[in-house]
Amino acid sequence: MAFRFAIMGAGDISRKFRDAVRRIPDAEVIAVSSKSLERAEAFAKREGISAAYGDYEEMLVKEKPDCVYIGADTASHFRLTMLCIEHGAPVLCEKAMFTNLSEAERAIAFAKERGVFIMEAMWSYFLPAIKKAKEWVDQKKIGKIYCSDAVIGFKAPTHEGNRYFTTKLGGGAAYDLSVYTYDLTTLMLGHDFIDIKVSALWHESGVDTVDHAVLQYKDCIATMTTSIIGPLEEKLIIYGDGGKIVVPSSHFASRAYLYDASGKLVEEFKDEITQNGFVYEVEEAMNCVKSGKLESAVVPLEVTLDSVRFYERVYGTRSIHI
Repeated sequence: MAFRFAIMGAGDISRKFRDAVRRIPDAEVIAVSSKSLERAEAFAKREGISAAYGDYEEMLVKEKPDCVYIGADTASHFRLTMLCIEHGAPVLCEKAMFTNLSEAERAIAFAKERGVFIMEAMWSYFLPAIKKAKEWVDQKKIGKIYCSDAVIGFKAPTHEGNRYFTTKLGGGAAYDLSVYTYDLTTLMLGHDFIDIKVSALWHESGVDTVDHAVLQYKDCIATMTTSIIGPLEEKLIIYGDGGKIVVPSSHFASRAYLYDASGKLVEEFKDEITQNGFVYEVEEAMNCVKSGKLESAVVPLEVTLDSVRFYERVYGTRSIHI
């Protein structure tokens, strides 16, 4: 039998998830739910899904899916994750999976108590270009790393009620973009930094619009910058005494470049296979559930906890408004 996914949330991100599942032979989406039954029905009709619900719990009770993908707004992630765990349904939840440490610790403890698999949908970890960059780092192709810089930014919509500038929907740069710069930086360099400094700009709506963070390692400094008020040159660059690694648009990377100490390009990686990068995380969730695992070895729950600690550092700077 095919592995049966259900979707919570009928937005664009759920559409990308639906497309990813279509590309996996032994998986299917059997239902979608939303706060709005009309939205769920429209999504189901457009995406060829047989069942639509205007109540999340009703879907869990009636469909009993093998795993639930949570693509609803960030502020709903904790509540919906807890609901799935209560009903014994494994979870693949969009990032940021939780908005504070209390939520994360409660959900993880509840999942372990009930024996339910949960995973944050950090799809970038699985991308071939990111894996190649990590391989170069681990192989010390650029020697001893002393610096890195991760940047992501775009101009988000500003109309009233949009999720980016609405606190009750979990808006802001940290939950939407800094999750990538932080997670990818620590994926490459590790979590053993000895100090962290964070600064942010704040909108009158209460969300952070620009985040800047510096991680101090023993022999390396890593900077991270994100913005939802204007475009930035999106990249991840890792510098070593033997060269550098450049990954353009790192959170959805398709290329990676390796340079020697003189600046000469010595190796280029181009991902010509991936059509929808969500496929890898979907397959990981499926394999973990089938194997009876409670967490992923690729995106372990400690990574999620560590990210939440970072968000709390960002929100501890709430002082400057633009």
